[in-house]
Amino acid sequence: MPRVVWLLVIGMAVNVTGSSFLWPLNTIYIHDQLGKSLSVAGLVLMLNAGASVVGNLIGGTLFDKIGGFKSVLLGIGITVTALTGLSFWNDFFAYVVFLTIVGFGSGIVFPSMYAMAGSVWKEGGRKAFNAIYIAQNAGVAIGSALGGLVASFSFDLIFAANTFMYIIFLCIAVFGYKGIKAENTQSSVIAESGAIKNHTKLYALLTLCIGYLLCWVGYVQWQSTISTYTQELNISLSHYSLLWTVNGALIVLGQPLISPLVKRINSLKLQINIGIIIFIVSFAVAAVAQEFSAFMASMVILTIGEMLIWPAVPTIANSLAPKGREGFYQGIVNSTATGGRMIGPLLGGLLVDFYGISMLFMVLIGLLIVSIFTTLIYDRKLKENKQLAHAS
Repeated sequence: MPRVVWLLVIGMAVNVTGSSFLWPLNTIYIHDQLGKSLSVAGLVLMLNAGASVVGNLIGGTLFDKIGGFKSVLLGIGITVTALTGLSFWNDFFAYVVFLTIVGFGSGIVFPSMYAMAGSVWKEGGRKAFNAIYIAQNAGVAIGSALGGLVASFSFDLIFAANTFMYIIFLCIAVFGYKGIKAENTQSSVIAESGAIKNHTKLYALLTLCIGYLLCWVGYVQWQSTISTYTQELNISLSHYSLLWTVNGALIVLGQPLISPLVKRINSLKLQINIGIIIFIVSFAVAAVAQEFSAFMASMVILTIGEMLIWPAVPTIANSLAPKGREGFYQGIVNSTATGGRMIGPLLGGLLVDFYGISMLFMVLIGLLIVSIFTTLIYDRKLKENKQLAHAS
């Protein structure tokens, strides 16, 4: 793996370690510490994720226009400023404002990181995106473990630790990313902007991302409704954080086991759908869970599914992107994931508040079935165009 990709991997690990101090505990903090309902907590997280969607789209466009280095610095700068404010002021109103700004700033960073990885190691294919994905989950494992421990002493320390990790990330970006040169091929975008095949590829990506969004709507319940549900079952904060530690550690340590499976599945579409089916099994287990061990089993199953789905979608986006538009396409993927994180907590909170946790799991399984269908059909037009091209 090239040195520049290693720098991106290290930066991503530090970035996500910092954010993982806070995001698994957001709903618990709003619900238990600030005394708000699950629906209100979902609305706050929706604002955070909505700002991140905007950040994703702007970040992807900025990558194409001004490059990854400047885009990443801008995103980190905004995030550090908001986290510093959150460290000093974290009553409900301040929490909502600063958390929304954090979502925007961090949203700018992610598509640029993915686009830089894809641009500087094109021959690596899915390996570049998988490396970034593994780095994210190493950060999840470390951050969640430390976050649960720190929160058991004081939630205020969580905000300070998050800020400190982002400052380290800023230093890595300033000294490590300036020399990264992504291929600039804007002229080809202009030349190909009116080509029908590019629109077809964009529509294919958007169709695929519908299913991707629905998967995230389900996945994010573990950070919102399921997190508070575990508290009602008297599962401690440290045990809940342990679920995310196992999630991140399994993704990092399980690569030697999952890689041979991925190599045997020679279709990214099939890989995603196998992952979605595994998600369904995970939620079926969680639906009947009452003890910590059952939730742990459900999380392990969920983790296997995400190891198949999450790296595959940005890989497909990179293969579909016209030259010079890699950042924009990665922005679509990241904003879709963030859209799922935006809709999920509010939808889940409303379902649980009005109909109970059992209804939530039924709805989630239904949404995942829909995502299997969208994944099956996303490239239908691409295949038709390819057949017409061969025929002519």
